[in-house]
Formats: sequence, structure tokens, C-alpha cells
Amino acid sequence: MAVTDLLSIASGSVVGFALGLLGGGGSILAVPLLVYVVGVRSTHVAIGTSALAVAANAFTNLIAHSRAGHVKWPCAVTFAAAGVAGAAAGARLGQMVDGRQLLFLFGLVMLAVAAGMFAPRAAQGDPGVRMDRAIALRLVGIGLIVGLLSGFFGIGGGFLIVPAIMLGSGMATINAVGSSLVSVGAFGLTTAASYAFTGLVDWRTAGLFILGGIAGGLAGVTLAKRLSRRRAVLTRLFAGVVVAVAGFILWRSAPGIFR
Repeated sequence: MAVTDLLSIASGSVVGFALGLLGGGGSILAVPLLVYVVGVRSTHVAIGTSALAVAANAFTNLIAHSRAGHVKWPCAVTFAAAGVAGAAAGARLGQMVDGRQLLFLFGLVMLAVAAGMFAPRAAQGDPGVRMDRAIALRLVGIGLIVGLLSGFFGIGGGFLIVPAIMLGSGMATINAVGSSLVSVGAFGLTTAASYAFTGLVDWRTAGLFILGGIAGGLAGVTLAKRLSRRRAVLTRLFAGVVVAVAGFILWRSAPGIFR
């Protein structure tokens, strides 16, 4: 196998491992890994490729959450359907932005993600929530906004979707985590389809990235069971890594922005 193939598998493993261990946030590393480790030269190709890989990983994890009864399907589908429209618009907007500018903005988003990971997540909520008209309207409005951001940056957006679904429906955290995977997968597929239509997906790299992500995810889940009591500490350590990577991205892309 070529060196780039091995790097694709290794990078996918890192993302999958982080997702399996921490339950979210790992996909934010997909684009910088593709650009700076695998060597994908186009930021737009990296975004399109990572969106496809993130969608595949999300649907894989959705199976386990669905079997455990964590997914509130009416709320999840309503939020995802609205978000898909936003993701399609966001993906088109993202393709119109210069690659260096998009990468710089991505670095800023990574800092926002890290800030959210440092904050403790509340466990309150109604595990028996049922969707009504008011909840549906809130989920549609919030879903459009979150989908737009997800499509623009080509990220799964789980760090945004989980609190957004909780805000719109009032469901418990565990249900929001499971339900969010419907949207993460749907948004990722929508973004990937938009980029693929214009030839901005590296299919071979995406396949290898997904393969590595599956293996890394299994390892992450296994370790997560052993370190369940230290999950908060691990999340904060990972947030520190995200801050470091964001700083590197901003440093590398800033000269092309502020010339």
C-alpha cells in the first residue's frame, strides 16, 4: 500500500478512536488530518471526503444506540429533515469560499468546539418526551441553522446537534446523543453529495478513512468502558488537543488571509 493509504487509515483510526472513547467531537479532526497528514491539497476535497467518512461512522454508531432504545425517532427525523435543507445550502456556500479562508474559519470553529467540550454537559431532561406541534416547530427552526453550519464546514456537528436537540425538545442527554446521530449521518451525506457532484470527494481516501475509523471506534469503545469514570477528564484533555490543532491551522492559514 502507498504511504498515503496508510496515513488515511491511521488518520481515520484517530478520528474513530476519539469518537468511540468520548462519544463526540472526534470528527472535528477529520479535515485537518486529511489536509496536513494525508496530504489532500484542496481544502474543499478534504471537506467533501471527511463529510462522507463522518456520515458512515455516524450511521454505524446509530445502530447500537437504536438497539439500546436511546433514539427518539420522531424528534430525530424532524430535526434531520430540516437540517438537511440547511446542510445543502451550507455546502454550496462553502464551495464558493476560498480554500484558505475556509480553513481559517474552520480553525475558529475548532476553538468554539473545544470551549464547548470544556463545559460540563447537563444530564437533565425528559427521557419520555413526546413530540408535539411546539416541539416540532422549534426543532425545524434550530435544525435549519445547525444544518447550515454543518454543511458549510463539512463537519458532523454532533457537538452542536446534541445541545440543539435538547433545547428544541427537552429530551434527556442520552436520548439527544443517540438521536443526534440521525442528523450527523444525514448532514454528512448531504454535504458529501453536494461536493461529490462537483468532483470534490476523494473516494479512495474516504474508503480507507472509514475503514480506519471502524477499527479505531471499536478500540475507543472498549477503552471507554474501562475508563468510564474518567470520561470528563479525557474530554478535557481531548479539548486541549483540539485547541492545539486549531492554533496550528490558524497559524498556517493566516498568512494567506491577511496579506
